[in-house]
Amino acid sequence: MEMKSLQDLFVDTLKDTYDAEHQITKALPKMAKAANNPELKMGFEQHLKQTEEHIKRLEQVFEGMGKKATRKTCAGMKGLLEEGSELIKEDAEPEVLDAGLIAAAQKVEHYEISAYGTLNAYANQLGDNKAAKLFQQTLEEEKMTDEKLTQLAMSSVNVEAV
Repeated sequence: MEMKSLQDLFVDTLKDTYDAEHQITKALPKMAKAANNPELKMGFEQHLKQTEEHIKRLEQVFEGMGKKATRKTCAGMKGLLEEGSELIKEDAEPEVLDAGLIAAAQKVEHYEISAYGTLNAYANQLGDNKAAKLFQQTLEEEKMTDEKLTQLAMSSVNVEAV
């Protein structure tokens, strides 16, 4: 794709993020299955439902631009999810695995926070207020998920891993 304008970069980033969210929907059930802590397991299951909503919002943005929702392989997310997948295969104590799963999930959340912050900024700059509002909503949800993971790690999981 030729990048001649912020609009081109916006569409490219949108496709990348759309792919990232799809990758996450495949990884979350595996993470939930691997988690030992019931709160962590439930958190991954809830985030899967939330991620499906994020995909719908991205599709709304594509639709609003009169474009078909398409994906561009998100190499960054692929790498982060591979790290999490490798962790699951390790011979780790259950509590240690849970602590590692939280760390892996937070890396993913931080990537998403960055992506949605960027998309929001681009949409605002391009005057697409509807898209900006959708991105802001998703951004806030990603930040809340990250905070929940931090609280879970600090209150019980990391303590148990010690």
